[in-house]
Amino acid sequence: MPMSPKTLLGCALILFLAACSGGATGSAQVQSAAAKPAIAPPRRLARPAPRRIPPPAQILAITGLERVIGATSADLIRQFGPARLDVWEGDARKLQFSGSPCVLDIYLYPAAKDREPQATYLDARRSDGRDVDRAACVAALRAH
Repeated sequence: MPMSPKTLLGCALILFLAACSGGATGSAQVQSAAAKPAIAPPRRLARPAPRRIPPPAQILAITGLERVIGATSADLIRQFGPARLDVWEGDARKLQFSGSPCVLDIYLYPAAKDREPQATYLDARRSDGRDVDRAACVAALRAH
């Protein structure tokens, strides 16, 4: 049975509206999907850097300082008397001895973990701050 032009037009209109409404819903879905923030992949936590072990202390070797370099704080106090300053910073220690000829700063570091710090370096200066020969300062403070 043939369809009347009115019925045919009505069916076409229904199909057209269905296609339009489906397209509008589809574009709304695309828009809402585009509006959603992208999900970032899970972040990997960085591994902590391995703990660095400090290198062994370098020991100053100068003629005239043989009894000072490698000495413990007790050895140094026997040689020079009581320290004017005794400063700790971590496991390092600084002893300062002074007299009229010069000021002597001796730096002590442990040679190994759980060992007593030993003198590894020293500075010598006059009271006005000018550098002086380290071995001469050591000899002058021992005689003082």
